[in-house]
Amino acid sequence: MAEQMTRYANVLWVEPQSSVATSARRHGKLRDGIAPALSPMADRLTCLSPVALPGLTRPGVRQTTSPLLRAQIRWALRRLDIRPSAVVCGYLADVLGRWDGAVNVLFCSDDWVAGAQLMGMSATWLVAQERAALNRADVVAAVSTGLASHWAALGAKTVVIPNGCPSVTEPAQPAPSAAGLPGPVVGLVGQLSERIDMGILTALSDAGYSLLIVGPHDSRWEPERFASLIARPNVRYIGRVPAEEVPSYLAAMDIGITPYTNSPFNQASFPMKTLEYFSGGLPVVATDLPGSRWIQADLAGSDPAPDEIMALVSSPADMVSAVSRMVGAPGGAGPAPGQRDPKRSARCQAFATRHSWATRADTLAATIGLSPAPAS
Repeated sequence: MAEQMTRYANVLWVEPQSSVATSARRHGKLRDGIAPALSPMADRLTCLSPVALPGLTRPGVRQTTSPLLRAQIRWALRRLDIRPSAVVCGYLADVLGRWDGAVNVLFCSDDWVAGAQLMGMSATWLVAQERAALNRADVVAAVSTGLASHWAALGAKTVVIPNGCPSVTEPAQPAPSAAGLPGPVVGLVGQLSERIDMGILTALSDAGYSLLIVGPHDSRWEPERFASLIARPNVRYIGRVPAEEVPSYLAAMDIGITPYTNSPFNQASFPMKTLEYFSGGLPVVATDLPGSRWIQADLAGSDPAPDEIMALVSSPADMVSAVSRMVGAPGGAGPAPGQRDPKRSARCQAFATRHSWATRADTLAATIGLSPAPAS
C-alpha cells in the first residue's frame, strides 16, 4: 500500500517500534541511545525505523512508547523537510490527531481486542485504546465488513478497503529448495500461529498430499504437533523467506490453502494469502469465514466458473475432498510444477489483478482526498 501511495504523495513509512535490545540483536550492536534510523526504500518512499524502551508493551513502560514514537516521527519529518497532509495508522498507537491540518486515518486490519491473547496484551486496555484512537480519527478504514461492523458499533463511519495482493508478474521458476515433492503439491504461505487449523494440515498429509509450508513458525503454537508434521516425508517446511522469493515457492505449488480456525479474530480478518495465491496463478481452498465468503462472492461476479478456482470448506475432511476435486488425488499424474492449466491460472491472475495494492491505494487516496502526483 505504501509503495502504491507514492503515486499520490511522498510517503514516510514508519515500521513498528522495536526495543533498543531488539535493535541491538538485529543489527549486531547497540545504537547510541534511543536513536531512530531513516533509509530510502524507493522513489518518494522513505522508511523510519523507530526504537522504544525494552518492554515497550508492558504496563508502565508502554506509557513512554507512543510519546517516543511521535518524537521520532517529528524528527524524521524535520529531516525530510515535509509536513504531512495525511497520517494513516495501522494500529492503536497514539499518533493520530497530532499533526496540524493532516487527515487522520485509522486503518484497521485486525480485531485487536479479539486478538488480545494472540498478541499477549490486555483486552481491557485494548478496548480503551480503540475508543481513544476513534476519538482522534477523521476516517476509519477496515479491511473487512466484519471489522467495519465492529467499528460502526462504536460509532464510527467506516469505509471498507480490503487487503490487496502483489501485482501479477511473469511466472517464476520453482524454488530449488521446494523440488522433489510428488504432485499434487498443496501450499501454505504465511504466519504459522494459532490462527492456523493444524487438523487441516494433518488431514492433508494423512491423505497422502505433499505439503509445502512457507513462513515463520510461532514457537508457542502446537510445538510438538508441528515438529511431528514437518518431520513427515511428504511435508517440506521452508520457514521465513524474503517477500521477493515467495513467487518462486508459489510456482512449486499446485493449489494454495487458507486453513484458518473459526475464531473471533479470524472472523474479522481478511485473508491476504488467498489473493496472493491467485496472483501466483493458483486455485484456492479456504475455510468458510466472512472474509473468504466476500472474496468468493466477488469472484462469482467476474468468473464464469468460480468453483473451479475457489472452494470454501468447514472441516478437515471437506478440505481434503475439495483439494482432490480441484487438483486430483495424491500421487496422480498431474502437471509438473510451473506447467499448470494455463487457462485456469490466467483466470486466477485476472481476478488478482482486480484486487491489487494499486487498486486499494486508489480507494484510500480517494477517501482522503488525494490526487495523483504530477509526473517528475
